[in-house]
Amino acid sequence: MGWKSLCIGLWLLVASVFMGTRFCSGNGFALYQGSARGNALEGAMVARADDPSALFYNPAGITQLPGLQVEAGATFIMPSVDIVTNARGSTTRTSIEDHVWTAPNAYASYQCLEALWVGFGLFPQFGLGTEFPENWPGRYNGYKGEVQSLTFNPNLAMKLGEHVSFAVGLDVVWLDLLLKQKIDASKQNNPNITTFDVDQSLQGGSYGYGYNLALHITPADWLALGISYRSQVNQDISGDARFIKPAVLAGLNLFNNTTVSGTIKLPDELFLGVMVKPVDRLSVEVGAILTRWHTFDALTIDFDSDPFLGSGRSITVTSRRDWHDSWRFMLGVEYKAMDLLDLRVSYLYDQTPDRAELFNYLTPINDLQAFSLGPGIHWKGFTLDLAYTYVMGFNRDIAERLQDGVLQSGLRNLREHLVSIDLAYKF
Repeated sequence: MGWKSLCIGLWLLVASVFMGTRFCSGNGFALYQGSARGNALEGAMVARADDPSALFYNPAGITQLPGLQVEAGATFIMPSVDIVTNARGSTTRTSIEDHVWTAPNAYASYQCLEALWVGFGLFPQFGLGTEFPENWPGRYNGYKGEVQSLTFNPNLAMKLGEHVSFAVGLDVVWLDLLLKQKIDASKQNNPNITTFDVDQSLQGGSYGYGYNLALHITPADWLALGISYRSQVNQDISGDARFIKPAVLAGLNLFNNTTVSGTIKLPDELFLGVMVKPVDRLSVEVGAILTRWHTFDALTIDFDSDPFLGSGRSITVTSRRDWHDSWRFMLGVEYKAMDLLDLRVSYLYDQTPDRAELFNYLTPINDLQAFSLGPGIHWKGFTLDLAYTYVMGFNRDIAERLQDGVLQSGLRNLREHLVSIDLAYKF
């Protein structure tokens, strides 16, 4: 019972740190790091769905799990990217600030009846962590962006027959948003002059609600099919706008703190997977995830009083995004080298959802590919999963949009290193 108590304690510890953790973005600002095993297989877990992290990839898969099973862990994400800007004949290369971002996860599944299971998941579906030096040339578009999210996801899963399982669940999504940029009060947007720079910080949060549906089919011992859907979630965000004015504006009734609100519609997602076992100890899964980013057509902020003119009337500021739906394709291979050891390797190709003509520095993204590997170690009722992922994004050139604070730019050296660890126990 000592080891069991330790595992439960780890699960609760991981759950307790969610609310204070900031996350790094995936393509767009979605997160797909559901577990260490899932990362080693680059998300090719929709048809497998045979450990507690199935609650992230395909909750119908928990019908493969007898008794009570728990799992908890985290992914540590180390991103890097350079932005080369050209402004008024001056070329500058700026790197994002070094950070190690953390994406935890925690799951539990329990078989209540012969054909009925319940499952509970805690994981971040969305996240963003981008920070440049405060006075970098692109500061009028943005210099810091953070999104925190946490999804609490209870599920009911049922066996509809020997080969078919179905699940339905509720998504309760907490979201917190922080955006920082400089505003040039002289309206010149000259990155070489900081005299009239006003520091703007927008922060707010909300709760939203959605649902998920999942299906798992095993027509043969060597074949499994999976499909899972998570709905859109509306987030009605409320918070504050705070301004720090330079000395030349200190006596003016401009850029006063105020309250703000806005609405973000988080995209729905469709997970697909097919897994085959060509030989007894080898499994291969191909899969895809569709994220319907067209919901993110604009970022609209309502200021309760006009901070730019110093008036008491409310104003609305809208920034176009017009993102499009994007696909994420993965191939994952798992080999059971021995009863105590699984070996995994995978490949991923991920499309960017944003449009070059509306590029934003706080989401410095492009199409990317990734390679992952990692072992699974089994001992009695325990499983320890480890993973390492190397992400390479393609270079990208951006046209100048001075009205939005975007300079003629080049996105270079987009890289990420991810290290993941999970511990699971079967009671």
